[in-house]
Amino acid sequence: MKKIVAVIPARYKSTRFEGKPLALIMGKPMIKHVYEGVIKSELLSDVIIATEDRRIYDVCRDFGANAVMTKDTHQTGTDRIIEAVSGIDADIVLNVQGDEPLVNSEIIESLIKPFNESGDISYTSVKTPIYSYEEFIDPNNVKVIVDKNNFGIYFSRSPIPYDREKALALKDFKGIFGYKHLGFYGYTKEFLMEFGKTEMSYLEKKEMLEQLRAIENGHKIKVETVNISTIPVDVPDDIKKVENFILKSYNN
Repeated sequence: MKKIVAVIPARYKSTRFEGKPLALIMGKPMIKHVYEGVIKSELLSDVIIATEDRRIYDVCRDFGANAVMTKDTHQTGTDRIIEAVSGIDADIVLNVQGDEPLVNSEIIESLIKPFNESGDISYTSVKTPIYSYEEFIDPNNVKVIVDKNNFGIYFSRSPIPYDREKALALKDFKGIFGYKHLGFYGYTKEFLMEFGKTEMSYLEKKEMLEQLRAIENGHKIKVETVNISTIPVDVPDDIKKVENFILKSYNN
């Protein structure tokens, strides 16, 4: 039985939205929404919230989460996760961003599934269909293309693949434009610890997408498809988008 640990990195000093893990969504801190979405999965051995800020730590401990303090010098959430799991026993480590309040068990279990199907998998993620032209061309939405075995070929902020035949009529197209990459990851702990020692790659710096470092270094990322499209909170206005989604879900 694999020991699977989910880690939620929660940083207070966000450039675009300082303190966002503590921002209230429907009267509840966002980090609590994330935590509650993750713990619904019965496949996890533990869920850890890793933060550099005592305020976030205290709130998380108050609602019963396993929170740990990490250094405040980490450049990425992955670096924070590596510190959090370096001294614990785990086979698989999941990376669930602290600004994803709509995460659910479908996403968690899709990250885990490939590890149970093959012993050759070291890195997983998820994608979801894009049905909107506006979403397809938005650089804030990362797109992914995969091979026939659902391993990532490329991730980009640009709309990929480029459809030469329909390029001029894309606005009127009805169907799947492509696939949106959702920022959730699974790793074997062994791979994660080695990945953390690897320098930033050329494409990673260009797109500001950490997963491209793995691809440039010859590693494969298994990308499963899920039916949900989450709403990450990057700026304060995103709070209302999430609340509207939750209210709509309640009313359906």
